[in-house]
Amino acid sequence: MNFLERVYSVLLVSASENLNRHLLQSFPGHIFSPINTVRNISIAKRAMLEKSFDFVIINSPLPDDTGLRFAIDVANNHNSIVLILMDSEKYDESFDKLVKNGVFILQKPTTISIIRIAFDWMISARERIRRAEKKTLSIEEKMAEIRLVNRAKWLLISELKMTEPDAHRYIEKSAMDNCVSRKHIAEEIIKTYG
Repeated sequence: MNFLERVYSVLLVSASENLNRHLLQSFPGHIFSPINTVRNISIAKRAMLEKSFDFVIINSPLPDDTGLRFAIDVANNHNSIVLILMDSEKYDESFDKLVKNGVFILQKPTTISIIRIAFDWMISARERIRRAEKKTLSIEEKMAEIRLVNRAKWLLISELKMTEPDAHRYIEKSAMDNCVSRKHIAEEIIKTYG
């Protein structure tokens, strides 16, 4: 799938009806959907437990919190890209803390065109995370296969009194001879001897 064809989910945490209206009208539905809007951090935390979002936008301050801790927690514990909009007096004092945790920041007041530019950057960051997720999944799958093959080797060693190199060769040769994966052979060995 071409990244231009992707659809990104958004959690908008904002108590400002004016900003919410402008944002919702400004972003094309074929790229950003759904856009879930909540009015405070408590509801935002519940939403994050129920669903993952590509983007989380926080309009600080909120009725129940500034949103800074929430922004950092989301950036560190989820694969969401976080953007926080904050007043100029809080911007300077929060910048270092937020940036080192991977949170995008925009100083208020801002314009829709600047927010759109920020979203372009956020899309780029989200795609980079998506590639890293695929790479991690691939590594995890390979590690699972290695563990399975090792377990099968140890069963061959203990049950058939093979040496470790002989068990390894047996699994490799069986996989090649039968045109199947080492994982498949390991699973058969585990079924038989496990």
